[in-house]
Amino acid sequence: MPIMVDVAIIGGGPAGLNAALVLGRARKSVVVIDERLPRNRVTRESHGFLSRDGISPRELRRIAMEQIKAYPAVQFVEDIAETITGTDGDFQITTSQATTYRSKKLLFTVGMKDIPLGIDGLTDVYGTSAFICPYCDGWELRDQRLVLIVHGEKAIHLAKSLAGWTDQYTICTNGPDEWTNEQREEIKLHNIQVFEDAIQRIESSEGMVQSVVLEDGTVIPCTGIFFAPKLVTGSDLPQALGCNTTDAGIVIVDEFGKTNIPGIYSAGDVASELHLVITAASLGALAGLSINGELLSEVWNSKK
Repeated sequence: MPIMVDVAIIGGGPAGLNAALVLGRARKSVVVIDERLPRNRVTRESHGFLSRDGISPRELRRIAMEQIKAYPAVQFVEDIAETITGTDGDFQITTSQATTYRSKKLLFTVGMKDIPLGIDGLTDVYGTSAFICPYCDGWELRDQRLVLIVHGEKAIHLAKSLAGWTDQYTICTNGPDEWTNEQREEIKLHNIQVFEDAIQRIESSEGMVQSVVLEDGTVIPCTGIFFAPKLVTGSDLPQALGCNTTDAGIVIVDEFGKTNIPGIYSAGDVASELHLVITAASLGALAGLSINGELLSEVWNSKK
């Protein structure tokens, strides 16, 4: 028999967990379906989250789940949502373990996944001395000698952002820079050294970057790396259900996480380009508030 809940949350990161907290406190029955393979599992510390600065992602999740257990209407399931059918008020979710859930509302907090960049040695340093977000890890690499692996408009944006933490950085575009002449002049104006040659490998010791080696033999010493990741959404289910998305796969939502499909919401990294832990959590809370409000309105209006 299907397991009946008010809300099924697909994804158990900060957005999904905060939504579950809000809904659990609102006395709504919730199932959080998550495969427990978060994108930030390679990261030792999370930053910028008030009262939890420097905590490991694993510990943040453990504390959150422990606190949410105070609300018995919320259940956590280590599983993968494979298929979803139905419409607003009666969605049917079937998981990889052949369990079926029926829910009135759906919330996708599936996050994003990294596509390997194909750079030898990057995996060895990712999350230890190679990062993607200056606001998350710039402080730890302040005043250090860095390499930025990025090209195009993102390179300009990243260079501007990092200027607040260090002015000792080199840009490796790992191929054509894809800049306009105006952008090249802007980079020259700030005396930023640029290499377009392909990267052969990243040399490191115990996760700490030592240098970036180019195909032409150039060795660029550094103690840290920031790079632009290639991302895909954590699940294709929102698109399969008809949710509107951007070209980058971001689910388009309103200010409270509502998609174009009645009864379906989305929050966190999959519904925003602001990939910060605290942002994901706050968006999850807003989605939880909106879902609860919709459920309450439906009951209220049914008695007219």
